[in-house]
Amino acid sequence: MSWRRPLRWLAAVVFAAAFAVVAGTFVPRPLWPAAKADTATGETHRILVLANPIHTDIAIPINAETLARFPFLGENGMPVAHPDARWLVFGWGGRAFYIETPAWSELKPVPLFKGLTLDRSVIHADVAGGIIEPADHIVSFEIGTEGYQRLLSFIEASFAPVDGRIKAIPDTAYGENDRFFEANGWFSAVRGCNTWTAKALREAGLRTGWWNPLPVSLSASLKLYN
Repeated sequence: MSWRRPLRWLAAVVFAAAFAVVAGTFVPRPLWPAAKADTATGETHRILVLANPIHTDIAIPINAETLARFPFLGENGMPVAHPDARWLVFGWGGRAFYIETPAWSELKPVPLFKGLTLDRSVIHADVAGGIIEPADHIVSFEIGTEGYQRLLSFIEASFAPVDGRIKAIPDTAYGENDRFFEANGWFSAVRGCNTWTAKALREAGLRTGWWNPLPVSLSASLKLYN
């Protein structure tokens, strides 16, 4: 009979986790929609949310405003001035897992353990050309100027200066177009990459679920409440 108690605890933990994910998806945040500016007559800005099975990124268009807001990207060797560059793509995540796992085939035990527990955080910034739409893994939003400025400020504030400057982490890029940077905040299984994306989108004036640890839950809540 002694084996039944651990099974009950395990079942309770699984049920609690499943309930938290479901509730986090279907309980909106904020609970009540804020008054929206009239996007029919006011200026709007298009952003993209890019998703894969475990991670989400935010893409913003490359223009004079964004280049002026993030000058350190070009200063750190990113090809933001390339004639084919169209989007800046930002994602936040755990340092070990994010940097050391460019593909599932390169998954290692230590980064996985840190990704499931607690780790320092990094920002991954990438430069993309034309992004083909529509696509199942992409959703776009038109947001007003105030929300767009709050979004840019949130992303900017996520970078952590080193010795007074925002500098790329040496020898960590996946390729020529991207860089990793030290970030503010600690990564954990509860406060992960997708909760960062959700918070950024709320800054932009969108509504998400109350807690979105997975891309599928974030995508579902975005469709429900926006």
